[in-house]
Amino acid sequence: MKLRARGVSRREAAERVGAHLRTAQDWDWGIRKSNNSRIHPDGRRVNYTTGTVTMSGVTIAAPVRPVSLKSLEKKLHPRLLSLSERERIRDLRAAGQSMRAIGRALGRPASTISRELRNNSATADYHPYAAHRASAARRPRPKERKLLAEGPLRDFVQDGLRRRWSPEQICHALAKTHPDDQNMRVSVETIYQALYFQARGGLKREVQAAVRTGRTRRKPRRNPERRTSRFIDPMVMISDRPADVEDRAVPGHWEGDLIVGAGGRSAIATLVERSTRYTMLVHLPGETHDAETVRDGLVRTVQTLPAHLRGSLTWDQGPEMARHRQFSMATDMPVYFCDPASPWQRGSNENTNGLLRQYFPKGTDLSLHGPEDLEHVAQELNSRPRKTLGWDTPAERLRDLLTV
Repeated sequence: MKLRARGVSRREAAERVGAHLRTAQDWDWGIRKSNNSRIHPDGRRVNYTTGTVTMSGVTIAAPVRPVSLKSLEKKLHPRLLSLSERERIRDLRAAGQSMRAIGRALGRPASTISRELRNNSATADYHPYAAHRASAARRPRPKERKLLAEGPLRDFVQDGLRRRWSPEQICHALAKTHPDDQNMRVSVETIYQALYFQARGGLKREVQAAVRTGRTRRKPRRNPERRTSRFIDPMVMISDRPADVEDRAVPGHWEGDLIVGAGGRSAIATLVERSTRYTMLVHLPGETHDAETVRDGLVRTVQTLPAHLRGSLTWDQGPEMARHRQFSMATDMPVYFCDPASPWQRGSNENTNGLLRQYFPKGTDLSLHGPEDLEHVAQELNSRPRKTLGWDTPAERLRDLLTV
């Protein structure tokens, strides 16, 4: 408390005295802990073993079942009342506010406030902590799995699985065969859960026979928008790339990628300037194209360019760019990353990689080509007239930029 009185933050004070942040919060609020209970300054005692709240020796609320701390602190859907809202309800009600006034203050319908007070007030007084525990205790609604019960629905599903129907086919066949019987309905997910729930009990052969993939365990699917970044350093996505890069009005912005040899053992890094289509090839020694090797090769190549041609680099999310931040620090070039499975976002580079396959066919060992070979190929490619450049060559366009 002395540290807090001197203006030290709660987190820092807790670290200094070796206390948990939640314990420090209790100290700030004057809450004492005793025998798995929290005793509040107003005399309220919350017993986490019995799930009861007691005021002056009188129990005022008791949930149906014990509630874990995890359930109490779980982040809820906005449609559900939070603990802070319940505290405001108590304060506003103690101030004599009507249910409509409380609802307006919380941005909730008056019926929500009325239902909360009716369902979660064991006595004439409303206690937010007890109400929150009672609500959390009622939240789970366990029910028996639909396909565990004997009956025509289960028979229909089992018959469909024996006939090698997929769960989706079974689901739609039920609706078509029994259009007026709502009891003969089951979702695709329910069927899959029934199959894999049985597999946990040891019926793996039956699951393999019923599921076309033959898997006895579910394969987790991930929302593409929630992909785990493969890099430690945060990526800057192509959507955040400046507009002058997109319209190719300003030179010095590059697209890059790897072309990979036989068995994925060798590779060449390719760089294409967006406005001139000028190509630079980066030699990656031996059969190594890990992040460090690619970083070093790109840095050496980019540092040969004048400063006004080091605008930015756009790459895909390949693991070879895991050291992109170090590359940016060495070259002062930001790196922008394409969206997953979106090669058209680096169209110039993709087109150039296709042209390079005339020199480096797929399925060949690219480690056989040294720096001199790559320089020769790049010179040939940059001396080709391009329709998109008005039949100028990339070398001519780059020369014009260098002589300005």
